[in-house]
Amino acid sequence: MRKVRLVIIGGGPAGLAAALGAKHAGEDDILILERDKQLGGILNQCIHNGFGLHTFHEELTGPEYAARFSCEIKNQNILYSLNTMVTNISKDKIITAVNPSEGLFQIQAQAIILAMGCTERPRGALNIPGTRPAGIYTAGTAQKFVNVYGLMPGKEVVILGSGDIGLIMARRMTLEGAKVKMVVEKMPYSSGLKRNIVQCLEDFEIPLKLSHTVVDIEGNRRLEAVWIAQVKESRILLETRERISCDTLLLSCGLIPENELSTMMGIELSDQTKGPKVNESLETNIPGVFACGNVLHVHDLVDFVSQEASMAGRKAVEYLREPKSGQKHEVPVEAGNGVRYTVPSRICLEAMESALPVRFRVDQIYKDGFFCVYGNDQRIMRRPFRIATPGEMVQILLTKKQLEGIDLQRIRIELEAKINEN
Repeated sequence: MRKVRLVIIGGGPAGLAAALGAKHAGEDDILILERDKQLGGILNQCIHNGFGLHTFHEELTGPEYAARFSCEIKNQNILYSLNTMVTNISKDKIITAVNPSEGLFQIQAQAIILAMGCTERPRGALNIPGTRPAGIYTAGTAQKFVNVYGLMPGKEVVILGSGDIGLIMARRMTLEGAKVKMVVEKMPYSSGLKRNIVQCLEDFEIPLKLSHTVVDIEGNRRLEAVWIAQVKESRILLETRERISCDTLLLSCGLIPENELSTMMGIELSDQTKGPKVNESLETNIPGVFACGNVLHVHDLVDFVSQEASMAGRKAVEYLREPKSGQKHEVPVEAGNGVRYTVPSRICLEAMESALPVRFRVDQIYKDGFFCVYGNDQRIMRRPFRIATPGEMVQILLTKKQLEGIDLQRIRIELEAKINEN
């Protein structure tokens, strides 16, 4: 059985940044396992710009952003295996994988970084009634058809869900000559970035219908129409049903971390993010197993994925140099009023660096308020904000100095703000 000190599962933006973070921290025995035929992950089909503003201070397309990391991986002589599917990871870090050249094989790792990314929520998970005609795709699948294979999914399009991929595909389909009739969103607010709402919908006069959802699908061999209805306080008002003729329905209804391998290992998952719960080092409840990127929680910007993954690489190297034994005293980080979850969800003060980024999302739209951090019941931070939306991840910097002198039992992050009624 082959032995490797650090194995990274996934060669997308998180896996590449994690590998480089570990390499720069002094580790040479690194192996990336990637199931696709090339490095870069989902970025290879994201041909629009807007990537890299934080990392490279310039606007890049997805393939350009991925290429910069892939080239550096090769320059640093970091090993990677493509077309390799990991089928199982045991608690003692034995990885079972398969690829065309080696067949089924196993690797004994000393440390593992999970960077498998996320998957789109399909129609089966949405419980949309109606027939099963051709013409229904997830937004990411449609994106690959158009950007990679040069194939158009349809000509008259309705998009369900206002996530960033759906908004970007509304623009992309329009530019390719399709008629995007509307974007339908079940919630009373969009789940995408404000800039994507402006650049992808408003600039192309594509209507966004909030508090509505698809309640029926019509068509035999090919989709002919969808029926939409208003949603009020989680109730579907069928008396408001409206028929929209179309030949294509794109689903942009959320992303779910790829948690099958995490579940196999017995990693504790968050009820909110569906990804692993981690501490200040991005380490899971299994020592030596770390998680980063969209497998941990869904990010809005790939630059933040790279920052987080680089930290995971550094922390994995710290573990390899000095594996921690025994039980660590960890303080829980609680999500208070207006906050859905926090990453990390627990902190070991002894292992915490001088400054720690804590990331979270709010549960609805708020304006003119404050992000507050409490150590026990003592407020240690109060940062103002103008507007906070569920579509944009929030990051605050928690410093070790702020926590000194407190007999810390818990940390709580919450909002002081009014709900935006507009």
